[in-house]
Amino acid sequence: MSTILAEILSQKHLEIAAARDRVPFESLEARIPSAPPVRKFLAALQSAERPGLIAEVKKASPSAGLIRPDFDPVAIARQYEVAGATCLSVLTDEHFFQGHLDYLRDIRQVVRIPVMRKEFMIDRYQIAEARVAGADCVLLIAECLNDVQLHDLYGYAQSLGMDALIELYDLENIPRVLATGTKLLGINNRDLRTFVTSLEHTFRVQQQIPDDVLLVSESGISTNAHIQRLRSEGIGAVLVGESLMRQPNIGNAVRELMGTT
Repeated sequence: MSTILAEILSQKHLEIAAARDRVPFESLEARIPSAPPVRKFLAALQSAERPGLIAEVKKASPSAGLIRPDFDPVAIARQYEVAGATCLSVLTDEHFFQGHLDYLRDIRQVVRIPVMRKEFMIDRYQIAEARVAGADCVLLIAECLNDVQLHDLYGYAQSLGMDALIELYDLENIPRVLATGTKLLGINNRDLRTFVTSLEHTFRVQQQIPDDVLLVSESGISTNAHIQRLRSEGIGAVLVGESLMRQPNIGNAVRELMGTT
């Protein structure tokens, strides 16, 4: 595990402990029935023209620093939706990515497309938080979770009616991810240990995945040529954040990327 990833997970344990002190898990779960109805994240991607676009609302990252100084998450989300994004991904980590769960809550109130909480999930508490805030899907990172955690968090998300995008980088994680029964699998093209990014990594992983699993290619996607390559190989969706967030006109950037101008 990379140093930065280990540091992030250590921070998550502290955050979850503090959150539980403020609002006990049972009290948090009691709020779930009042949450906005779940929108089907996977179904939206399955019905979209391939590849569907999961557009990411992302202010900063440890590797890139501040990505968008004039950051208005709700305005950005609206631009993504109008430009044709299939789904949204919202970074909620505060410490490393300058995100916030309130961003997701506010976005979910103004868009009609499904929204995913992108976070370093290690505990059911975070999934319950996501559902209360209106998230329709959560991200689970295989490299951050052992088998017990992976199955438990995936099952808990499903029990709340949510989808879970399980992300991996290492090929050795493929069997244990598929063992969950997931039909939505994310391929991180960035090695979290070296931060080297290669689009070819998507196709290496694809060779080992059944056809009934929708694949999401993540990281290193910034041009329509990338989209065309992924489309030609039948990749189901792409998750794109940084390259879009850096553009002055986000709507135009989405249309240029996806070739819908």
